[in-house]
Amino acid sequence: MPPALMQQQQLQNRWQAIPMSSQKPAERINNFSEVAKGYTEEQALAEASRCLTCPNPQCVQGCPVNVDIPAFIKLITEHKYADAIRKVKEKNSLPAICGRVCPQEEQCQKYCVLGKKGDAVSIGRLERFVADLELTKPLTIPKPQTLNGKKVAVLGAGPAGLTVAADLAKRGYKVVVYEALHVAGGVLVYGIPEFRLPKKIVQAEVDYIKALGVELRTDSLIGRLFTIDELLEEGFDAVFIGTGAGLPKFLGVPGENLNGIYSANEFLIRVNLMKSYKFPQFKTPIRVGKKVAVIGGGNVALDSARSALRLGAESVCLVYRRSRGEMPARLEEILHAEEEGITCKFLASPTRFLGDEQGRVTGMEYIAMKLGEPDESGRRHPVPIKGSEVVMDVDTVIVAIGRTPNPIIQSTTQGLNTTKNGIIVVDTDTGQSSLDAVYAGGDVATGEATVISAMGSGKKAAHSIHNSLTR
Repeated sequence: MPPALMQQQQLQNRWQAIPMSSQKPAERINNFSEVAKGYTEEQALAEASRCLTCPNPQCVQGCPVNVDIPAFIKLITEHKYADAIRKVKEKNSLPAICGRVCPQEEQCQKYCVLGKKGDAVSIGRLERFVADLELTKPLTIPKPQTLNGKKVAVLGAGPAGLTVAADLAKRGYKVVVYEALHVAGGVLVYGIPEFRLPKKIVQAEVDYIKALGVELRTDSLIGRLFTIDELLEEGFDAVFIGTGAGLPKFLGVPGENLNGIYSANEFLIRVNLMKSYKFPQFKTPIRVGKKVAVIGGGNVALDSARSALRLGAESVCLVYRRSRGEMPARLEEILHAEEEGITCKFLASPTRFLGDEQGRVTGMEYIAMKLGEPDESGRRHPVPIKGSEVVMDVDTVIVAIGRTPNPIIQSTTQGLNTTKNGIIVVDTDTGQSSLDAVYAGGDVATGEATVISAMGSGKKAAHSIHNSLTR
């Protein structure tokens, strides 16, 4: 190839990201295996070579946990994969998870210089590559720290809690994590389907954190088993609350209590944590009819819709009160859902549900909407169009319009300031609550947000706890 033509091709490759292979839509709608297959070594090297290694990397500023992104990518180009994952884990204890579910396009990759003219470097896919490569080998952990005599209780084994636990364990703290469910992971295990985040990946990340010396106590519902006051009296020097947002919101329209109408929480917990998709091998069945409507436009709504399709629904329709452009879900997930045959009814909002004599849902009346002025989220506010009601035949409905914190801890802890929605009020710089030695982070302190933002708040809280206990 002539040198000029070779240089032109290299320049063109610089602006185009290496695509990642995935299961074909016709295949994947019949299984719960992971859709995205990850990079091969050849693909990872080609993608890593696109990084400009900027002297002032904006991508790092876009990362809520401040991973040194250019450094780990440069190590990939040098074939130093073990060093690359060690570099990532200096700041991120859950890289295989983040590489799969973080909205990199709205965070680190949003600030990539290459993205101004072409495709941003696929940072998340490269993070997944080195994390998955590490998981094929025996578990390696940092050199154990000498215990410093301080104890910290972490409530909730989701992304925020696991991050706090890992960061403090590395600093020599005795950390005990209390988890209400029978397995660790929080939303990572009960909220995200197997085809997006395999449970073995979550378990491997949890095993790494336990290997740091963290003690995990499952089936431990704080607020019922112990109160926060009792934990502090028992000898813990600090408590971190990372219990997430597990209380579903509902529409509040007539007929919402009919059989066949699920909250997304119940539906996904049954499918993911209790493995209903493997019934009768796992003995938690779940009924999905032929015509399914999913209410909402976020990742949870798409996860519910795609799960329902895999469980045998003949048609699945996403009903969202705004337009496609306002959907908060990741674009990649929207495209995957559309490829799989999920249909969408945009600018529509349910007004009531209809049922039969046995109390099962048979129909959903919805009203057409139009977009008005932007609301507090920055998106245009949907306004109903009077007289535009239409009835859709359905036999299963999944409501995925958001979640708020479970109030158990808040109601059993005196002096803990919360909002009217049960969100714990904290100092945004430190994560400290209104109580001494009590910190909070993740969805319980912010409302529903991303996995990586929960981890970011966990890192802040861990840093603050350490500073407070070493004064």
